Parts: sequence; C-alpha cells; structure tokens
Amino acid sequence: MTHELTLMAVHAHPDDEVLGTGGLLARCAAEGVRTVLVTCTNGEQGDDSGGVKPGEPGHDAEEVAQRRLAELRESADLLDIAHLELLGYRDSGMDGWSTNDDPAAFANIPLETSAGRLAGLMEHYRPQVVVTYDEKGGYGHPDHIQAHRIALTAAEKTGIPDKFYYTAIPRSGIKQMFEAVREAGVEIDFDPPEDFGTPDELITTTLDVAAHFEAKRKALQAHASQGENIFLLRLPEEMQRAAFSAEAFVRHYSRIDTPDTEDDLFAGLR
Repeated sequence: MTHELTLMAVHAHPDDEVLGTGGLLARCAAEGVRTVLVTCTNGEQGDDSGGVKPGEPGHDAEEVAQRRLAELRESADLLDIAHLELLGYRDSGMDGWSTNDDPAAFANIPLETSAGRLAGLMEHYRPQVVVTYDEKGGYGHPDHIQAHRIALTAAEKTGIPDKFYYTAIPRSGIKQMFEAVREAGVEIDFDPPEDFGTPDELITTTLDVAAHFEAKRKALQAHASQGENIFLLRLPEEMQRAAFSAEAFVRHYSRIDTPDTEDDLFAGLR
C-alpha cells in the first residue's frame, strides 16, 4: 500500500523545531510532503516575562508553558507544518537543575509510556522519514536525550520509518560562524568548546533551505519569550542568512538503497 510522503520531526521543547529542522519542514511542505511535528514538553523551564529565569522569584512555570505553546503554534503556521502533536510532558530543565528530580519531568517518564505514545503517532501518520537528535541530544539536555530515546524506540517498535536521521551542526561550520561573529564584534554569551558540533565526516545529508530563510527566521522570532537565549537573532542579516540557509543531518539508518551522501532526506522514496 502506498502512503503519502510524510516527514515526522520529534523535538523536545517549543522553539527546538526551528534551528535544526525549520528549513526542512518548510521545504517539505512546499514540495507537497506532509509534515508532522511532535513536541514532547511544554517548555515550563524557559524564561518568563521580563527574562525571569527558572527558580527566580516571579517565575510562573505554567504561564511560561502556555506562552511557549502559543509561540509554538505560531511557528508551526509560519513553517506550514500540517500536523502539530503535543505530548505535553513537563520540561526537565537543563542538566543538573533541581527540576531534573521531578517525577513528572519528561526525562523521568518510563520509556515504554512515552515511546508507546509516539509509536501510536507513527502508526497513525506512517512517516517514511523521522528526524530527531543524536544520542547526546545535541548538547546533553536531558529532554533532548529522552526525545532521541523515545523516537528510536518507537521506530524500532513499529518498523514504520524507512529512514531515520539525527540533526547535526557541522563542526567546521560552527568554527567559521563564531570566528565571523567575533570579527563582527557581536557580543554573545556562549563560547563553543572545540568538540562542539558534529564531525564533518559523519554528515550524510546537507539540505539547501535558502529559499525558506524568511520563514525560518520569522518562526524563530515567533519564540519571542526566549529571544534572550537565541543569539542568532542578534546577528547581522547576512550572517543569519548564512546560518539559516543550510541544514545538516546524520543518517542513522535507511531500509532502502540510499547514496552515501544526499541532498534530500527523501532520496530513494520519491
């Protein structure tokens, strides 16, 4: 039985959908591929109004969640995402935060429970391609690691996805971008370690998403409550354009014949 071409992206928090996969989602939608975004948490541990941080006086986790979910819906509209699915788990917070100990936090939900729910969505939408984070969650966030675990478990349980990918940031690209940022005199509060990003030789797929630059930038701007943490929006437009015009992925597996390197996640499926 032939099914509609479908992409499923599994992300941890509202706003995660934009940086690594915003161009992919917009490009797939423009090509007629059905897009499904699964967001695992409500983002309670983000910034509150006025930049109030989690744990500081005045931080209201539930209000933050409602604000971030509204921003997520706006972002999904801007990226022309066909289906937004919310698992609704509680944000675990960054690695080492006291919120990691909350039994209701996403990272503490039994794998069979959360992966079972995601498996149900895979059975419903039957995506040929699934995208999520690698086993390190990109940068070690407990919710990103858990999103990786449930996506891989659900894919293995259902056997539905033909191709499974991890988002990636090429290490060489990170180095070049931060050198350019420093030369431009832009102040940022993050200095990436030498091993930040994905080694270039592991990248299997590089996607040209330059045509969707504006959609991606506007989707990121939609997450205004977290703007202080999104340093890319403070860069000059030419740097933003360079950063947002390509997205990279590591193919974890393919059950179909696939070239070693690709410029399309649906290569071999169209």
